[in-house]
Amino acid sequence: MKLTERLGKIAEYIPHGSKVADIGTDHGFIPVYLIENKIATYVVASDLNKGSLNKAVKEVQKRNLQSLIDTRLGNGLNVLSPGEVDVVVIAGMGGILITKILEEGKDTAKTIKKFILQPMRDSTYLRKYLIENGYKICDEELVKENQKYYEIIVAEHGRQKVKNDIYYQVGEKLIQKKHPLLKEFLQYKIDKMKKIINKLPETNEKRKQLEEKVKKFEVLINGLEMPSNSFHNG
Repeated sequence: MKLTERLGKIAEYIPHGSKVADIGTDHGFIPVYLIENKIATYVVASDLNKGSLNKAVKEVQKRNLQSLIDTRLGNGLNVLSPGEVDVVVIAGMGGILITKILEEGKDTAKTIKKFILQPMRDSTYLRKYLIENGYKICDEELVKENQKYYEIIVAEHGRQKVKNDIYYQVGEKLIQKKHPLLKEFLQYKIDKMKKIINKLPETNEKRKQLEEKVKKFEVLINGLEMPSNSFHNG
């Protein structure tokens, strides 16, 4: 099983010997990869959509991995028993939906050591939820695939202080390690914001907020140092 760059990067964050749940597994590619490469000892592959889960079931059966990959139809973390797995992957969903899954499955989430999250949008919302609900962000990754950017957020239970609101919008870990894709990713975001700005009246409050955000992103692009007082919270 060969994974796409996005899925491959997600798999890299899973410790060897883990028991894993892939929530929203779709084709079941990550579970198959983890078992075939002896990264995970056991994987729960779940999906809310019966059609998607059937794709995973066929993939698992084709490779004769039924004893190591348990396919389950169900919603979020409700398919798991507390303590059943060490690592949870939730990829390819919106950030708001991911937070809903974590919130509704709080009791099970408490027993999970590591969360590998890949929001398709609303990553700011997801980071804010994590920090405000007893999680710490351990690492972040950026992947560009088919001209699209994907953010991967790795979280564990713990406490974390965010020194500046910009770290909700752009992962602090990406800035710290000067991720090679960060500059073009920020420019992509700036270009999108400028298109919106150009359509708004000069007195519009949203326009002012976006203009301020653009300035902050441009400072990052210019490679300036990021001490905690570089930006004003807001």
